[in-house]
Amino acid sequence: MKIYNTLSGQKEDFEPQGDEVKMYVCGVTVYDFCHFGHALCYVSFDVIRRYLEYRGYRVKYVQNFTDIDDKIINRSRERGIPWQDLVEKYIAEYYTDTDALNIKRATVYPRATEEIPRILEVIRVLLEKGHAYQSEGSVYFRVKSFPGYGKLTHQSADDMRVTATAEAEKKEDPLDFALWKAIKPGEPSWTSPWGEGRPGWHIECTAMSVGHLGNSLDIHGGGQDLIFPHHENEIAQSECYTGIVPFVRVWMHNGFLQLGADKMSKSLGNLVTIKEALARNSADAIRLFIISSYYRMPLRYSTEALDAAEAGIERMRQALKAEGKPGGPVIDVDPFKARFIEAMDDDFNAPQAVAAMFELVREINRGSEKGMDILKAQDVLKELAGVIGFTLQENKKLSVAEEKEIEALIAARNDYRKAKEWKRADEVRDRLAAMGVAIEDTPRGTVWKISR
Repeated sequence: MKIYNTLSGQKEDFEPQGDEVKMYVCGVTVYDFCHFGHALCYVSFDVIRRYLEYRGYRVKYVQNFTDIDDKIINRSRERGIPWQDLVEKYIAEYYTDTDALNIKRATVYPRATEEIPRILEVIRVLLEKGHAYQSEGSVYFRVKSFPGYGKLTHQSADDMRVTATAEAEKKEDPLDFALWKAIKPGEPSWTSPWGEGRPGWHIECTAMSVGHLGNSLDIHGGGQDLIFPHHENEIAQSECYTGIVPFVRVWMHNGFLQLGADKMSKSLGNLVTIKEALARNSADAIRLFIISSYYRMPLRYSTEALDAAEAGIERMRQALKAEGKPGGPVIDVDPFKARFIEAMDDDFNAPQAVAAMFELVREINRGSEKGMDILKAQDVLKELAGVIGFTLQENKKLSVAEEKEIEALIAARNDYRKAKEWKRADEVRDRLAAMGVAIEDTPRGTVWKISR
């Protein structure tokens, strides 16, 4: 198996350090609903994880929640609600959305605010080693103390330019970045040896990845927008903290999602939320649309392409319904399975793997027409669909009693949310998700649909 490594700029043989693959993927900052760009990232890495498991690896998959930062603080002020309530709401919404997309849950979902002791310990060690310094209650990483800075972006620190910020005068060098931010009036804070404050963005991922996976990871993933500065800074602080090189053996980054000529992002205001996408298309179709493009390449959002993916998923479903003649000539499934594995072994080339699946669909349909035994071929199609994360289930038709049960559960969840009993509300949400029900909280109330 070969994987493209952003660090080396080429495909490399994948050789994990042990019998368990240690995999960390940067998670969301929980201040708003997840959008289609998040779906692109987490579906892509879900497929990668599923395939590694299919090939016999045990995968420990860690994905964080950034649950304190400027965006969260500002949004909580705008809405006039405690930042903790905002965080709990959008963590719950994250689970609702990703469950509906059939994304397997991570082994661990650490939160930045739950990792403060470990964060403080990492900062303490970096200060002792001379890789960090204090300034007016904040602590900054000294970039020039790490000769390898820039190796992920393939440039030297001397050639890098950063945008000036309000805290520039507190730094020794413009490239230096905050490990600990001194308290500001009205902001949440934690106690540290350097004064009240909160962690910087980059340090949380070092603390969480090292804390849950050890000093050296097999795979670290995220979107291409995280290569600089986030992942570059992670390498610097992690390797300086542990003294172990490399911090990550394989860096993987998915391409941008584009809407027209622009990248889809909150800052541009051109978002399509996962909830909006699921209200229009099935989870299988969304997943097929995403993986029909090579994960490292840009993906252009298109309702036409999503509809084409919906039709493709329906062809797979119909192939599983086709009838053959038990005991008749058997379809040779080995070539299709071999092409699937060959494609996925080549840097998770899902477009080629899916092409092999559709070739198998055509063979199943031809075999059905010719009176062949197609049961084994259908089983292999189901097997490969599971590797990709397709359910290939028909949308369920509900009885009046089932609809009443769903409405009652949603009403109970809304009551729990009003009472800020988030855990009980999450339990109801999980029950609905297990029933195949996707919910969306809108200004008009909670709406629902059958997601699978």
